[in-house]
Amino acid sequence: MHTVWFLLFDRFQLLDVTGPLQVLATANEELRNAGREPFYKIDLCAIQPGPMTSSSGVQLQAVALPQRMTRRLDTLIVPGGPGVWDPRKPASLADVGPLANWIRMAAPRIERIASVCTGAFVLARTGLLDKKGAATHWAACKSLDAAFPEVDVHHDPIYFRDGRYWTSAGVTAGIDMVLAMVEADLGREIAMAVAKKLVVFYRRPGGQSQFSSALLEQSVGNERIAALHRWIGEHLRETIDVGRMADHLSMTPRTFARFYVQATGVTPAKAVEKLRLEKACQLIETSQQSIKLIAQHCGFASDEVMRRSFIRHMRVAPLEYRQRFSVPRKVGA
Repeated sequence: MHTVWFLLFDRFQLLDVTGPLQVLATANEELRNAGREPFYKIDLCAIQPGPMTSSSGVQLQAVALPQRMTRRLDTLIVPGGPGVWDPRKPASLADVGPLANWIRMAAPRIERIASVCTGAFVLARTGLLDKKGAATHWAACKSLDAAFPEVDVHHDPIYFRDGRYWTSAGVTAGIDMVLAMVEADLGREIAMAVAKKLVVFYRRPGGQSQFSSALLEQSVGNERIAALHRWIGEHLRETIDVGRMADHLSMTPRTFARFYVQATGVTPAKAVEKLRLEKACQLIETSQQSIKLIAQHCGFASDEVMRRSFIRHMRVAPLEYRQRFSVPRKVGA
């Protein structure tokens, strides 16, 4: 059998464990239904055995990790959670030393090493991700970049594979990653059957940038930029060029363009498009307006221009976005 260990710690993210675990358990069910033997043997492990408390307060029972790794392990999965990275304190990391030390010691005998969400901070601490690509939750990408400059942090993928190392974006992205593992282990047919049973995407369209609000993040700590973004949000229907934005901050266009790129990392034109896109997403999610009216309200030249912007940045068209994320209208409303 293929042995999978989940490495638990205090205040781990519950869904980082239970989501991928259910994918593996469902794969075993599908194999049984097909008259085949189960493939995955799953264990929950920790440095110290006993009940491990998740960030939501639910406890899972863990067995002790071996002090010395004398056997081969097929897959190790490290969840994330405030126990290893606290979003309220992005500049500081929790003490992941014992976890990282154990992984570093055991790594030569582990065939596949993976992390879910901010579990990437634990793998990065081992040094095993140096010069390798990795993904994590969109809100933690900058912190992972800053703390571990040797890691090539990919900001958009739902999950990323670099050799035997697999890392995923936030929370439910662990399901996508482990579905890909099931496909690699057992083939497309079983992976498809698992996705259908769990009612999830076999391959989720788009990247995690569709769930982030990067420009709002970049506004934090710079009141002039934040005020400018508020002004842009109030004038999205109008033509907004560098000259208008520069006038709003009492700068020359050249000085403003340089200031804005230094403050946000994007050009003013791309920022306006992003803000229009974020407003369009909000309206698609919460209103019943037509796509054409939403495009007009958000200042896109046409609904086709908005569609191309969605495809470019979200990798889905506006209508598909509405199908996936809009709030259903109540009966009689």
